[in-house]
Amino acid sequence: MGRRGRAMAAAVLAATVALGVAGAPGAMAQTVGRQAPAGQLATATLPAPTGPYAVGTTSVHLVDQGREDPWKAGRPRELMISLWYPTARPASGTDRVPYMTPDAGAHFGSAGSVGWMNERFEPDRTDWSGVRTHARVDAPALPGRVRPVVLYSAGLGDPRTWGTGLVEDLASRGYVVVTVDHTWEASEVSLPGGELATSVFPELAQDPALDMGALLRKMIGTRVDDTRFVLDELARLKDSRTLPPGVGAALDLGRIGMVGHSGGGSTALQAMHDDPRISAAVNMDGQLHFPGSDGRTGVYLTDVAEKGLDRPFLLLGTRNGDSGPHQQQPGWEALWQHSTGWHADFTLDGSRHASYTDAESLLPQLARQGAISAEALHEGVGDIRPDRAVLATRTYVASFFDRWLRGHDDHLLDGPSGNFPEMVYEP
Repeated sequence: MGRRGRAMAAAVLAATVALGVAGAPGAMAQTVGRQAPAGQLATATLPAPTGPYAVGTTSVHLVDQGREDPWKAGRPRELMISLWYPTARPASGTDRVPYMTPDAGAHFGSAGSVGWMNERFEPDRTDWSGVRTHARVDAPALPGRVRPVVLYSAGLGDPRTWGTGLVEDLASRGYVVVTVDHTWEASEVSLPGGELATSVFPELAQDPALDMGALLRKMIGTRVDDTRFVLDELARLKDSRTLPPGVGAALDLGRIGMVGHSGGGSTALQAMHDDPRISAAVNMDGQLHFPGSDGRTGVYLTDVAEKGLDRPFLLLGTRNGDSGPHQQQPGWEALWQHSTGWHADFTLDGSRHASYTDAESLLPQLARQGAISAEALHEGVGDIRPDRAVLATRTYVASFFDRWLRGHDDHLLDGPSGNFPEMVYEP
């Protein structure tokens, strides 16, 4: 990559770091092994879901004809969503849905993509579309009951697939999880008809007059509008024949939660503030304060931070300079002080920003095959053991939604836990 390309990458990374959104990837030097043979792409596997149910998934294309796309003038807003849900038909072998479509996977792994800028893996060294989920495509839903719905929003520039491990685990525990791609912001989105919608952020980053604070505020506003539109569409899909058998009937739209990472975590809290249909939300390392108008001075607090929440929320932060507990973040602290609903804050010790994403499980595997450097790995996922980070994230997120969407309280969130010493309670 030339000098101009490096400057563009630095600008995009500056935008993501400003929101606590990218903090490129990382991990222990000892996980890096010898490179795979020339011409052989690195491969990786996702950790299996831990719940009692097999998982099905289906994707849906949504078009908001009443809203012009804020990133692409003259086009209606288009979104791709996926629903993940319990099924009686477990997937195996090639029945397991690919992690990314071939065109999306090729772009995600290429030099210049936002995915590559965020995660800093070696370009064109990984078979991203060869990674398999644990879900069967278009499987019928497990019959017999309605299930709580959880929306998932990924970090700035990340595709909706970048949280699949957590999403599958929630579905295996009995939730219907809806993942949302925020088109033209996400690194890439495969649209019907063969169009690959790639992120506008690398181009925007070339503008020397770019107002980073305004850009991030626009991002959050667009994502909240996306979320509310998806909720509207779920009500329509519930009574249509668009979804696989039983999936619409399984949607309990009276019990809705939301979880997101980074920019998606910020979106989850702001969307809950703006839309009473969302009953509970988890913010995984998403900041609620942005740079001032010149990108350097002043702090802008989001509306939710200034006004607080009257419904339950959970904050999950990271160590090593990424965010820390609420007392160290202006936006989190303002939210904490202004909120009347139940709330808790935990910090995952030894973690970094990407520890709450699939980077935690996938990137160490790539490092052993020489597809990401030790430095980049450590910057993203820190020093924590990957299996412990994954288990802690899944357990705490599930405990929160079990408590507030199902009424099952295991008291894990009441304070420190001897079973999870790496999860530091922040009173």
